[in-house]
Amino acid sequence: MSVTVVGSLNEDVLVAVGRLPGRGETVIGRSAALAPGGKGANQAAAAGELGPGVHMVGRVGEDPAGDRQLAALAAARVNVSRVHRTPGVPTGSATIPVEEGSGENLIVVVPGANATLTPEDADVESVRRAQVVLLQLEVPIGTVAAAARAATGTVVLTPAPPQPLPAPLLEQIDVLVPNEHELTQLAGAEPGERSPAELAALARSVVSCAVVVTLGARGALVVTPDGGTVLQAPPPVTAVDTTGAGDCFCGALAQALAGDSDLAAAVRFAVTAAALSTTGPGARGALPDEAAVRALLPQAPPATSVG
Repeated sequence: MSVTVVGSLNEDVLVAVGRLPGRGETVIGRSAALAPGGKGANQAAAAGELGPGVHMVGRVGEDPAGDRQLAALAAARVNVSRVHRTPGVPTGSATIPVEEGSGENLIVVVPGANATLTPEDADVESVRRAQVVLLQLEVPIGTVAAAARAATGTVVLTPAPPQPLPAPLLEQIDVLVPNEHELTQLAGAEPGERSPAELAALARSVVSCAVVVTLGARGALVVTPDGGTVLQAPPPVTAVDTTGAGDCFCGALAQALAGDSDLAAAVRFAVTAAALSTTGPGARGALPDEAAVRALLPQAPPATSVG
């Protein structure tokens, strides 16, 4: 098995709050802590905890935050030989207020060195040989497109933060993994609550490849090119912090696909891993290993067909 992640590495500042602030509102944080983050690195760490053969392609600064990010990924069994140091630019950062009780969060990202990742950085052997290449949009879109072109395995893209996707890039994607808000923006639709069937129709209006729409506590919607749609609910857990659950989902999905699982089975594995990841603080505070996911997997309900 092999998974290569091309994407961002950030240092997260986690701030515990009694409730999330509204627009223009100030709330007092109860505590603050540093933690490794970045959508790309979070996905790589999740995949690394779940199995071997994970590589990270990215950039950090020549600073202590960069040292911490590389050490954290290496501790999660991720090969960081393709993570480059960038002189004169700080490591990316994210500030994340987390609401106590619900675990809901807000995220503000400063890209830093992530913005300097080039197409040449992504056109490397670890991308070309990977069974699954995992991409997001916290690095330049040209670099994402270059990685997709170089890949020979399955290409999985998380379109976050959402932005218009060039048609040539969409043609390279095998599995698109948006949440419902990202899907709505990609489709140019009005925000609002939608049924699974309505979300499936939106997904098919955006791309012709497989789409997996992550739905938080409701699980994930699997929309296949042949017209099939199923909703996979997660097993029951007690959530503490949902930060990074979507990234854990993607890392787990990539590992399952690299292990030759079909998409439905890979999604069931991924929703179980993501559920476990919410039982601890921070984006990586409760990343599960494969044994933990396999132990909880029988409690994941069967997928239900969406008409």
